[in-house]
Amino acid sequence: MRSIVELRNHPLELYKFRKRLTICAGFVLLLFLTLFARFFYLQVTQGEHYHTLAEANRISIAPLVPNRGLILDRNGKILAQNYSTYTLELTPNKIPDLDATLKELANYVEITPSDLEQFRKLLRENKRFKSLPIRSRLTDEEVARFAANRYRFPGVEIQARILRYYPYGELAAHVVGYISRISDKDLEQLETSGELDNYRGSHFIGRIGIEQSYEQELHGITGFDEVETDAAGRSIRVLSRTPPISGNNLVLSLDIDLQQVANDAFGDRRGALVAIDPTNGEVLAFVSKPGFDANLFVGGIDHKNWKQLNESIDRPLNNRALRGVYPPGSTFKPFMALAALELGLRSPWYAISDIGYFSLPGTERRYRDWKVGGHGRVDLHKSLVVSCDTYYYGLAHDMGIDRIHNYIKQFGLGEKTGIDINGEVDGLLPSREWKMRRHNQRWYAGDTISVGIGQGYVLATPLQLAFSTGIIANRGKAFQPHFVKQVTNSQTGVTRELPKNLLYTVDHDPKNMELVHRALVDVTKPGGTAAKAAAGARYTFAGKTGTSQVIGIKQNERYKEELVAERHRDHAMFVAYAPADNPKIALSVLVENGGSGGSTAAPVARQVLDYFLLGILPESKTADPVAASEHTHPH
Repeated sequence: MRSIVELRNHPLELYKFRKRLTICAGFVLLLFLTLFARFFYLQVTQGEHYHTLAEANRISIAPLVPNRGLILDRNGKILAQNYSTYTLELTPNKIPDLDATLKELANYVEITPSDLEQFRKLLRENKRFKSLPIRSRLTDEEVARFAANRYRFPGVEIQARILRYYPYGELAAHVVGYISRISDKDLEQLETSGELDNYRGSHFIGRIGIEQSYEQELHGITGFDEVETDAAGRSIRVLSRTPPISGNNLVLSLDIDLQQVANDAFGDRRGALVAIDPTNGEVLAFVSKPGFDANLFVGGIDHKNWKQLNESIDRPLNNRALRGVYPPGSTFKPFMALAALELGLRSPWYAISDIGYFSLPGTERRYRDWKVGGHGRVDLHKSLVVSCDTYYYGLAHDMGIDRIHNYIKQFGLGEKTGIDINGEVDGLLPSREWKMRRHNQRWYAGDTISVGIGQGYVLATPLQLAFSTGIIANRGKAFQPHFVKQVTNSQTGVTRELPKNLLYTVDHDPKNMELVHRALVDVTKPGGTAAKAAAGARYTFAGKTGTSQVIGIKQNERYKEELVAERHRDHAMFVAYAPADNPKIALSVLVENGGSGGSTAAPVARQVLDYFLLGILPESKTADPVAASEHTHPH
């Protein structure tokens, strides 16, 4: 035993033990140094970053949607306003079984097949993490019933929303426009334009008319709440608030009472009317008949109403005043007459003998006058008063298409006026170059003959005709048409007037303009084509009737309205301004398939002028349908 103990090497063992202890201590020290370095990195070097992340987990940002600005007519009557409502909304990606949830929801809130169809349409068009409405305008009873059973429906919420309401329905829909839900395409466009942040929490955006063109003025600036939340994401308290700034209010030049009179004057007929103040370009009335109820589109239109509007043969969604293009017919003749005088191709005393037709030199082709047998001796004055086609056939032939195009384009025909709503079309004032480019054909002499009476290739919108008529009324001064008259700042209450924009002045001899003006006045006098419509007027006005051909008639045939299908009949046209010697209003009227301008379109204009100048309403009519029906917005 003693020999075994003596064989052990204690110093060596002690050395090895101390060595192992040193290695372990070094390893532990290394671990502590590593932990210290990591703690230092996290808490010192990256401390601010992780503090921000922690705060972000604790604090959430809730956007506060601004109230949309109001739209009013020139007399302060509200055309677009806001109202609060409760909306039932679903977030699809938070709902385990969407179909079962929809079925169960129907036990507590009425959900119609139309509501389901609209919801599924939104579901197809939007991402599943977005909150989508299935019912708007919930009653207080429905809100209470759902709130008591809220725990049964994860991913379903009742939201307080501000919706848009249009008190005048279809009366001003083509002007005011409407709002509808923001789509994914809208979000992409907002992101591209750098405006996306201002639409956080917003669900609606302007689509057409003023709502779209003045979106930036109307939308306002989004505010936000900084909300402290717990680990489960529940709100504890509001830490700070940046209130939203409401959109600005817009006052239009439109007179909704005048609009109502104009709309009623059409009766059940289709057409358009544009009335402007020629001295500043303010649009006073802007009718496209038939129209549509803009309220149908707020929150999404259902399939039934969309199909009815979209497939209607009357095309109520088409803004005829802005986008409808028609041959101007004889309303084109005043510009031809002025061009003839200005270019020295006709004198006031030059006269023709109208036998009822014009023959193109070197051909047997006859271009008939609207009056069988013709008008006899016709000078420039009479050519406008009786609307002699033969006079303008010859004038167009002598003038040629180049001079017609180059002179008359000064009056805005064939070009956009630049009005302050989107969607305007150009119309067409043809030229040789246009026909070659468009049809790869040369221009023929017969093409020019038709243009001389506002037929053939020439096309104009009712807006362009009102604008060009306003230039004559204002003795050559062309003011840009516009709807918005004033903008009122929602914060300061300060109202700023939008300046009138004088585009240009047509260079002319005042004597020539006066000759055309006096002839247009006599159009409304006995012997003129609008005499019947102007009879008994307590003011003097100038005008020009027109008939716009819809289908071609063979050379040896005469147009007989009673033998033509209703929608193939001629359009009735009329342009006018009043009072004749100090014009305050210039207008154009189109009645689709209405036949004669003097018998159909001119009486519409007369009712508008009577109300505008004298305050006279047609018998048993009221100028304010909202007041008359005591219509209120839905709550």
